[in-house]
Amino acid sequence: MRIGIVCPYSWDVPGGVQFHIRDLAEHLIALGHQVSVLAPADDDTPLPPYAVSAGRAVPVPYNGSVARLNFGFLSAARVRRWLHDGGFDVIHIHEPASPSLGLLACWAAQGPIVATFHTSNPRSRAMIAAYPILQPALEKISARIAVSEYARRTLVEHLGGDAVVIPNGVDVGFFAGAEPNPAWQGGTIGFIGRIDEPRKGLPTLMKALPKILAERPETRLLVAGRGDQQEAVENLPEQMRGSVEFLGMVSDEDKARLLRSVDLYVAPNTGGESFGIILVEAMSAGAPVLASDLDAFRQVLDQGAAGDLFPIEDADALAASAVQLLGDPQRLAELRSLGSRHVQRFDWSAVGAEILSVYETVTAGAASVAADERTGFRARFGLARD
Repeated sequence: MRIGIVCPYSWDVPGGVQFHIRDLAEHLIALGHQVSVLAPADDDTPLPPYAVSAGRAVPVPYNGSVARLNFGFLSAARVRRWLHDGGFDVIHIHEPASPSLGLLACWAAQGPIVATFHTSNPRSRAMIAAYPILQPALEKISARIAVSEYARRTLVEHLGGDAVVIPNGVDVGFFAGAEPNPAWQGGTIGFIGRIDEPRKGLPTLMKALPKILAERPETRLLVAGRGDQQEAVENLPEQMRGSVEFLGMVSDEDKARLLRSVDLYVAPNTGGESFGIILVEAMSAGAPVLASDLDAFRQVLDQGAAGDLFPIEDADALAASAVQLLGDPQRLAELRSLGSRHVQRFDWSAVGAEILSVYETVTAGAASVAADERTGFRARFGLARD
């Protein structure tokens, strides 16, 4: 099968959606399918052989964060060229409602179109106002996927229609087989995420750290991710700052090794999460998980059976739970075992088969994907030439 996948966010700025698309593409290629991924990327960004650049992205506030998106006449032309050259049996568009390549591809294509919705947001006036523009594009979608029940709920409330829930996938074996790093072992708590993005919750963890250290002074916090390290510890007593080690951006291999090494992985996120891929990665690596009680995190953790939960932004509760877990080797071992069993649901062997089943459903008896001459970018905004 010839499969085109559209990534809305810049390839050179790592994130959960990009990782999902990368891993999906490589899983499908390993199964013998021909895959091309269209993504925003700077000119000097090294791309895998299956990826095609749609040009540089620009930062745009989106879903409580800053996303690097790609939109405009030049981008639309590149989308159409990619569609023309690809000869795809199906295209798989991620985040088609975001102002980026996904929406452009919806406008530009006709034929079998699958869309995955990742975002979980409260109902917003902006989305309601944009609906008349989005509706003609979204009506062309043949099948919809949501990565969680909460992403599905956002889709239903904002845009109407429904979706099958297929979670994000993870190569469980990659994380389970990583070699622990002795330097990261021994009374360690792990955190992975953008330091300067408040919704990732590092300030809550930093606020909890003094109480954790008061009970367990040998504890170390390992932080992986980009951002201002000095700002991250500015409210931490100076004598405790040596208990925090910043690792900066880490490779996929080092991320797996980190998760294999820590005694406890903490996800203190405050909101805006529709899934929680880092929790799946942590469980795959055998790390016990302590996470904030977001709806999406509760679902990933099997309603709290595969990991412990604490109230959102409650630093005292986080500290109490962490201290209790770090002092209870039996409970940590139990969480490792429960998580390792539960996470098999998210392995690409299962998730990929579900996505392929959707592809096969929409392509059965259908013509291949082609450019839709009726719905170009200029036509959409009343700028078409006679």
